[in-house]
Amino acid sequence: MTISHEEHARPDALRAAIRRGAWTGPTAGLAPGAAQANLVVLPEADALDFLRFCVHNPMPCPVLEVTEPGSPEPVHTAPGADLRTDLPRYRVYRSGALHEEPADVVEHWRDDLVAFLLGCSFTFERALLAEGLPVRHLEQRVNVPMYRTSIECRPSGRFSGPLVVSMRPMRPDQAIRATQVTARFVRAHGAPVHIGDPDAIGIADLDRPDYGDVVEVREGEVPVFWACGVTPQAAAEQSRPELMITHAPGHMFVTDEEEIRQTV
Repeated sequence: MTISHEEHARPDALRAAIRRGAWTGPTAGLAPGAAQANLVVLPEADALDFLRFCVHNPMPCPVLEVTEPGSPEPVHTAPGADLRTDLPRYRVYRSGALHEEPADVVEHWRDDLVAFLLGCSFTFERALLAEGLPVRHLEQRVNVPMYRTSIECRPSGRFSGPLVVSMRPMRPDQAIRATQVTARFVRAHGAPVHIGDPDAIGIADLDRPDYGDVVEVREGEVPVFWACGVTPQAAAEQSRPELMITHAPGHMFVTDEEEIRQTV
């Protein structure tokens, strides 16, 4: 897959490239400076319960935008974009089971569907790099590793499930600085939820992520875990809504919002 410099750099050009199938991979490192977002789409009958789930679990599910029923356009974060076509890859869950991973969801779209855009940790990675901190999945050109944990989210209505985390290995001193940097990004998962022993949060093997790819953890490094917007996909499997459409892990929606707007 190759895209032009403009498509790599500009959110609108990148979305156009994705729409025509020129980019189908993960979006980490693309459109630097733009806020990236997780996608969750549900029938209107389930939308209020899910919104409450997000409010009760703001670290994995920071809400950036909620669309009107039936509308695939995120009018506040990317006017003119189409959530049915402008992500590199999707997941379609039916009654909690993964049904397929299509390149678009036009044929699955319905007039009663409500789309949620949730903040993503890819948004703060440029800030980590600016501080000289490692982002290993970018170095290795793979998808970020993500893991289900033993930490239960606060349930709401029909929605419940485990917290999912993403992991970036760093030295302990780097982890402290990364905590300071990412704590400002409250709409992109904020500070890490755990540093160090993966067993303490129910992760048995770092070499077997539940989503994404394995990355190297070098001598002297510790795993650093951030809340992850794949959490709703784990909730879908446990809560079994009739239909849930999401991004494929790591294949995000790139908004027109600047990353600075994610900070406080």
